[in-house]
Amino acid sequence: MIKGFRDFIMRGNVVDLAIAVVIGAAFSGIVTQLTKSFIEPLIKLVGGGGVHGGAFIINGVPFDWSAFINAILNFVIIAAVLYFFIVTPMNRISSKLKAEAKVTPAPPAEDVQLLMEIRDLLKKNSLT
Repeated sequence: MIKGFRDFIMRGNVVDLAIAVVIGAAFSGIVTQLTKSFIEPLIKLVGGGGVHGGAFIINGVPFDWSAFINAILNFVIIAAVLYFFIVTPMNRISSKLKAEAKVTPAPPAEDVQLLMEIRDLLKKNSLT
């Protein structure tokens, strides 16, 4: 049971997934700070600036719509980077590997080759 677990953990895709999660979390932090530091202030400036820029107030309760727009932009940036820098290249590599696998078929086994030779000899002898 332990050997099976070790084999599962040491598979390439599990290790790759663990690395992707760590890198994704770090990248998410960078994008979140970028949008909070640069994009959200721009949204608030467009929304009127000041203390309540990018928000509207109903009964004294501010609704911060600029934070919502910021979260959407954060998601779009992360999704676009993952798609164009991870998904697209991996799809290209996968399709190339599949194409190479189709181009080079494995040679038939030795017993199959012998059977093919016997078949060819029988055809040749039956024609003469």
